[in-house]
Amino acid sequence: MTQQITRLDNGLTVVSDRMDNLESAALGFWVKTGARDEHEGEHGIAHLLEHMAFKGTARRSARDIAEEIENVGGELNAGTSVESTSYYARVLKDDVPLALDILSDILLNSRFDPVELEREQHVILQEIGAAEDTPDDIVFDHFQETAFTDQIVGRPILGTRDSVRSFSPSDLRAYLDRQYGPDRIVVSAAGAVEHDAIVAQVSSLFEHRRSPILEPANVKRSAARYTGGEYRERRDLADAQLLIGFEGRPYYQRDFYSSQVLSMVLGGGMSSRLFQEIRERRGLCYSIYAFHWSFSDSGLFGIHAATGEEELQELGETIVEELVKASEEISDTEVVRARAQMRSSLMMGQESPAVRAGQMARQLMFNGAIISSEELFDRLAAIDAARLKDLAGRLFIDGAPTLAAIGKLERLASVDALAMPLKAGQTRPRSAAGMA
Repeated sequence: MTQQITRLDNGLTVVSDRMDNLESAALGFWVKTGARDEHEGEHGIAHLLEHMAFKGTARRSARDIAEEIENVGGELNAGTSVESTSYYARVLKDDVPLALDILSDILLNSRFDPVELEREQHVILQEIGAAEDTPDDIVFDHFQETAFTDQIVGRPILGTRDSVRSFSPSDLRAYLDRQYGPDRIVVSAAGAVEHDAIVAQVSSLFEHRRSPILEPANVKRSAARYTGGEYRERRDLADAQLLIGFEGRPYYQRDFYSSQVLSMVLGGGMSSRLFQEIRERRGLCYSIYAFHWSFSDSGLFGIHAATGEEELQELGETIVEELVKASEEISDTEVVRARAQMRSSLMMGQESPAVRAGQMARQLMFNGAIISSEELFDRLAAIDAARLKDLAGRLFIDGAPTLAAIGKLERLASVDALAMPLKAGQTRPRSAAGMA
């Protein structure tokens, strides 16, 4: 790898990784701000701002933006998450300067035209409606809202119909000025790229943009406070959507990588415990998987499955049984397999310039440094069965559960009833989680 990092005088960071033998590049602007940084009356504004970035600047109309990138066969896209927002492109190597110019233009010079804003608000209202009509999508929103009750970190990224309709161009500009200081921006590029050329162009484009002087209250992020709890919504569906979860681990904690491996052991593929026991042996659902999401100060560990009304009770009980078993016994064979799955996924991702650019940006934003593949593999190699078993006990036995379900739920026990086998093991000793 040929990773290079440059920090400009105004605080903006440029990172690149040249990948020989490629004729294309992936690049973008990652901003360390997301839905979690909205103020109380701004629900959905981070996502709306991301949409509006492509709707015209002082130099380009919305159509100009689309045509300029597609005239060279490139692609533009963007995304908003809980803690970050990204604007990125994929182009051939000769068109990297054009992509940088367009991406810089939409960040620095968006017009927020009222007509375009009204049109895009309508688009997002349709997006909200589509999510509500998709149970296997919206159940995740309810899961996060229940896990972090009455907190901004738990709110759906899209916002509500009323909040999205309420925003004006001045609201968007105020949020942009408050959150998009250069010290929160990472320009990341991978593939057929030249680091010095990117630094020179970004320096020229951003030379007059400096971090705004803000009062601490404007930028302070409230700490996440995991609550757990239960959300049930009865709908007449063929399959009931079920999510059972617990508080996960933040990026920086020692348990972060162990949590990823544990999710693989439990539900990371067809050989995983949950798939084999629930899907293959009992036939209780078509698919089931486990996941671990991390934030800067908390996280979520969850299991998702969908099943029919008749199977719902046994499904929930069997998931809990497998969680109890994980705190009591995990084999070396399972750990080796899960580590191999993660290692191969990481290595395959490194072959994609888009994946590599995103990884570098996120690691710089949330870890303050790039973690090499060798270091990642060493961390994985240090994870053994005893460590995972102990972690499972601290997550599932000692943790408070969250349940979210949509469908015909008459046969689904309450979260307290489902958790009874977990609570039975709370007297066992647990070790404290360490830092990375």
